[in-house]
Amino acid sequence: MSEQPIYGLVLSGGESKRMGRDKALLRHDGQSQLAFVVALLERHVERVLVSTRAEQKDEAERSRFDQVIDHYTDMGPLAGILSAMDDYPEADWLVVACDLPNIGDETLRHLLENRSPAHPFSAYISSHDGLPEPLCAVYRASSAPLVRQFADDGIRCPRKILIRSDTYLLEQLDPTSLDNVNTPVDLGNSVLEATS
Repeated sequence: MSEQPIYGLVLSGGESKRMGRDKALLRHDGQSQLAFVVALLERHVERVLVSTRAEQKDEAERSRFDQVIDHYTDMGPLAGILSAMDDYPEADWLVVACDLPNIGDETLRHLLENRSPAHPFSAYISSHDGLPEPLCAVYRASSAPLVRQFADDGIRCPRKILIRSDTYLLEQLDPTSLDNVNTPVDLGNSVLEATS
């Protein structure tokens, strides 16, 4: 499929402002949500790294894992994606947000088995709005110049980048698999538990 290695990147550098607590540390079946997603990705890729902001790198849970420290500020998730591309330019990336409690093996397996070698990005179509889901997607190593150009042009939303690019789109097998948890209301309707 691809000559590049494929690494996993768990995006955990958000500030969780709407949630009011660190989403990566929410509990999922007795472990942190971050640990849950890392373990999931480890079953599917050669290596997994956790994207963090510099001020988070020594946090107890994040420091358990290999990390990519953001080189950029005020770019949201794109800071983690670009930083990973900078640090490991040889790798294709399976990028997954840390706040997806319903994601499972079949979702990742289907995406990896059906990703396109001819497109810069492969992603699921959102079951909510029909747009690309950028935070469970494959970013090919060769897409790095394209991503950087978008960032330089002021387009720093991963979804907008995928919308404006030749993205290979797949239907979700499970329409709830990519539902994220952003607010206390979302938390109350999920399998996750608060840490305190």
